[in-house]
Amino acid sequence: MDSRQLRYFVAIYEQRNLSRAADLCGVAQSALSHHIGNLEAEFATPLFMRKPRGMQPTAAGERLYQHAKAILRAMATAERDIRLANEDISGEVSVGMAYSAVKAIGLPFMKTVLETYPKVKMSLTESLSASTLMHLMAAEVDIALVYNPPMDPQLGTEPVLEEQMVCVGRRSIIGDTDEPIRFDELLTLPIILLRQGVSSRALLDDVGLLRKLEANAKLQMNSVHAIAGALIAGLGCVIGTTLFMREALESGELHARVISEPTLTRTLYLCHLADRPATFLSETMRRLILGLVQAEITAGRWAARSLMQG
Repeated sequence: MDSRQLRYFVAIYEQRNLSRAADLCGVAQSALSHHIGNLEAEFATPLFMRKPRGMQPTAAGERLYQHAKAILRAMATAERDIRLANEDISGEVSVGMAYSAVKAIGLPFMKTVLETYPKVKMSLTESLSASTLMHLMAAEVDIALVYNPPMDPQLGTEPVLEEQMVCVGRRSIIGDTDEPIRFDELLTLPIILLRQGVSSRALLDDVGLLRKLEANAKLQMNSVHAIAGALIAGLGCVIGTTLFMREALESGELHARVISEPTLTRTLYLCHLADRPATFLSETMRRLILGLVQAEITAGRWAARSLMQG
């Protein structure tokens, strides 16, 4: 198996048609068929089912596609990194960020990349924290800001900050006071949770307390925007951060109370795939992200405790 065979395989997988894949790769259809046949012989299993209307991947083909994309991406990164080692920072980089991180540093991050690194082509993906982690694990992004990632040998993680969670909602729901709200009192309120698979894990460091919240939640949603609308409409309250609904809190439309007995926190990590060697470009983006986060914390715009070293 070599990189050429993998490129041919990916072309057939994505085109679902041998003729179109051959045109895309600039080779004869018979040559493409020959290479795929060699791959199937090497793996001793069919990768496609040949049908009158095209090529349908088998289960083995689906698995190989994920590996092939990651391998080809890593090879391209290595080649680009070596070629550009002595030149200006340039190339393509993909960054994933949880919603809160984009809200805090997304705009200055994009602005700095455009102005300071004009030769860099940057892709920014915003999603729920667990979805951001999935993008990273699938090698669809190079680095990612993720809340409470699981312990996994495939992941390289670097703690960035710790946030204290608060209860956010209308005063008529959470109380017209600045006094802290106890956790047991919180469980009696109409709680709205952000949930998508394991996304709720990003809410709190304490899994036991999280389960209690899930058991008492009145609504669970997959949409940050839907939750924001529900809060404004007075449908319930959320456990979040002051950053989450900063504008509505500043205007007085919503209110926030610190949670006590116990205090709830969550931790943000900068993550990468452990088997991916660092490049000049990825290291530059890492330093830029950490610098922007620290600037937001120092300026008081991100209510968090920095965990960054050095």
